[in-house]
Amino acid sequence: MLPTLLIVDDERATREGLRSALEEDFDVYLASNNSEALTILKSEDIQLLLTDLRLGGDSGMDLIDTAAKLPSPPVILMMTAYGSVDTAVEAMRRGAFHFVTKPLNLDEVEMLLKRALRSRTLETENVQLTKQVKQGASLSRLIGKSPEIRRVTELIEQIAPTRATVLIEGESGTGKEVVAHAIHHLSGRPAAKLVIVNCAALSPQLLESELFGHEKGSFTGAAQKRIGRFEQADGGTLFLDEIGEIDAATQVKLLRALSERSIERVGSNSPIKVDVRLLAATNKNLRQLVDAGVFREDLYFRLNVVSVKMPTLRERPEDIVLMANSFLREFAEENGRPVKPLTDEAIHRLVAYPWPGNVRELRTAIEHGVVMSNDATIGVRHLPAFLDDAPKTRQPVQLPGKAVANAPDAFNLYELEKGAIRRALAETAESRTRAAELLGISRRTLQRKIKELGL
Repeated sequence: MLPTLLIVDDERATREGLRSALEEDFDVYLASNNSEALTILKSEDIQLLLTDLRLGGDSGMDLIDTAAKLPSPPVILMMTAYGSVDTAVEAMRRGAFHFVTKPLNLDEVEMLLKRALRSRTLETENVQLTKQVKQGASLSRLIGKSPEIRRVTELIEQIAPTRATVLIEGESGTGKEVVAHAIHHLSGRPAAKLVIVNCAALSPQLLESELFGHEKGSFTGAAQKRIGRFEQADGGTLFLDEIGEIDAATQVKLLRALSERSIERVGSNSPIKVDVRLLAATNKNLRQLVDAGVFREDLYFRLNVVSVKMPTLRERPEDIVLMANSFLREFAEENGRPVKPLTDEAIHRLVAYPWPGNVRELRTAIEHGVVMSNDATIGVRHLPAFLDDAPKTRQPVQLPGKAVANAPDAFNLYELEKGAIRRALAETAESRTRAAELLGISRRTLQRKIKELGL
């Protein structure tokens, strides 16, 4: 496929001459003024723009300004018989790649166009590479060192490159959508779309239309054709959250879509092929819904090719402090506040609380603390009132590399601090400065605690 080139010049002979010289190497479009050029730029994917400075009553500089602000701007070259250093500098300041003077040297123009095209290609590849680097770090959102979360990350790395349908299970707030993002970003199609649908938020009729689309007039209120989420996700990933909420009729259509890899819009009998990797999530027990006759067994098997079970926060309490410190940094930056450490009492309260709302509830608590604290630290009084219900005792917790704490309080804060400091030092190759940052405390405080705890 040839690269696209738009030539804008008010002299017909110049336009046609350039097309004749360049059409073997470029898919050439022609315009005589700014209005014609903008129409083409908005309707076609133009990669290169070669425009005259003076276009009758129009200015090529104005065209550069407008073209440079497009969502996907072309690489721009300016040409004019009125060349000067000042004009060249101004054109490039406004976004032009280069500047050529008339009479044109066609070999020079072709060379500059090809160089400009290489520049655009490199820029596009750089953007994609940057995106992929960020996507490659998507597992970092699954914060924790517990065996439970390590098993989840290992499973994600195993299944992400495949096409297998994945069922993500777990209580509300455990991070099921984070898992969906990680699977998509580590798949073979990270540059494609990840389309998300909350099935619980829509009525059955609206959900069917949302997923599969509809034709104009297919039902009351269908004033125009709608492209559904399956078609939008073609080539990418479709994530259906709260899959246990869909009605029986939509279950049938979803099963057919998974089986045949095609869908039909509401009001149409014409199948549309789609290439979609499906991820689904639920906070319900689908097996129980199948046994109760509420959810189709054949659809359950189609969805449950691979299952990822997200642990509750209660099942991995050793991750609470790590997550809290990460959220502290996130919300401090978001609210323009300095990063403040949690007091020992606040840490104890966080670890002792059962977190029925899981990670989502912990995030809320930490954001509340960041916003409410005007002190040098974040203490219990800065945390939400619901944490006052934290029990005074809890079950012993096995920390990585540590024996189970065995104290009258059943969760020994002394041992917790020692374990957290040991892990932070190990994580940072014994750098006390970086370990203090990881723990959310000052280096001086870390030095004091190392001495107090006999490390």
